[in-house]
Amino acid sequence: MINQDIQKTADLAELYDYYKNLLTEKQSQYFELYFFEDLTLQEIAEEFGVSRNAVYDSVNKTSISLMDLEDKLNLKARNTKIKDILDKAKTNNISIEELVMEVEKNL
Repeated sequence: MINQDIQKTADLAELYDYYKNLLTEKQSQYFELYFFEDLTLQEIAEEFGVSRNAVYDSVNKTSISLMDLEDKLNLKARNTKIKDILDKAKTNNISIEELVMEVEKNL
């Protein structure tokens, strides 16, 4: 259970790196304070003068939005595939033409 929570947090942080520019300023602030600064929902609520529930709702909706964006845009998945192709190319000494074809298939 704890490992699942850690993995989910890591996945959300990575998605945030890809899609943070598509979030509102408030969504970004709450998300960063909660996930990166390790503040509690109550601490964030007190800092912004809102309810704990408002912060929870925002962080939860932001997390769902990040996952939805990845489902639709696949930036993280595409990037991972291209990195894998490049790693494979380094170890297998494939030709530039083969590398270009593999990358183009995944764009």
